[in-house]
Amino acid sequence: MTIEIARDVGPAHIDIAYESLGDAHAPPVVLIMGLGSQLLGWPDGFCTELVQRGLRVIRFDNRDVGQSTHVTGAPAPNAPAVLAGDNSSVSYTLSDMAGDTVGLLDALGIASAHIVGASLGGFVAQTVAIEHPRRVRSLTSMLSSTGDRNVGQPHRKALALFGGAPVTTREAVVERMVEVFRVIGSPAYPFERDAVADRAGRAFDRSYDPLGMARQGIAVLASGDRTPRLRALAVPTLVIHGADDAMVDVSGGRATAAAIPGAELVVIDGMGHDLPRSLWPDFASRIAALVHRSAL
Repeated sequence: MTIEIARDVGPAHIDIAYESLGDAHAPPVVLIMGLGSQLLGWPDGFCTELVQRGLRVIRFDNRDVGQSTHVTGAPAPNAPAVLAGDNSSVSYTLSDMAGDTVGLLDALGIASAHIVGASLGGFVAQTVAIEHPRRVRSLTSMLSSTGDRNVGQPHRKALALFGGAPVTTREAVVERMVEVFRVIGSPAYPFERDAVADRAGRAFDRSYDPLGMARQGIAVLASGDRTPRLRALAVPTLVIHGADDAMVDVSGGRATAAAIPGAELVVIDGMGHDLPRSLWPDFASRIAALVHRSAL
């Protein structure tokens, strides 16, 4: 893994840690990962599948995770207050995170790219397409939703994961992540405990900032419903969702596809809120097909 740091990125002038894989002249595909997840959340093998299909892959750490800039000196995130309409504890919004993504494109000299987002990363990807349409050649929204609180909500078993005492040691953080993915993972596919634990350990070693994850969470809450703006998009779009997603109910994926004109919806039975290894070739083929269609 060769991580590089882009400095003074976007309107916020932050540092973004990223990795570029594949031929620099191939169509660029930018991968945006979800809540509290680093670029490691995009498995190496999945990225290899994309590269093998003739794509340049760029994965990066969102602000507040990994080796990108972390917010300091900000108010403590207060989700109940945000839900009640008080945004005084909100440090940034999805629009700001979208600005980071476009800023990274600027830093890399890329005029436009194919944007792929998973979970919160899907929220950001949608926002990039809405607010910076000339920078987006195609959009893939995975495991995501529209911001409408009537769809895409966590199931009870997923909500239960947010309770309990905070964990701070490497061992405890790894075990917590194993527990989380055992609950929200794909019931019809093998649970790869060792792979989850390895990824969580490597992420901890790079950076552990639970407040950063909380700041990202309230950025979602403060950014509202994107549905009306999604209806105005004119970009080739693929929506992928698991029928058994307990973290973002499949209704979120269905609503996303229904809102974006011409979007293709793929719902996978037995898939939860993760990227099962055996589905990597299918995901990569679908994304590559969209990319190549968009180039015609």
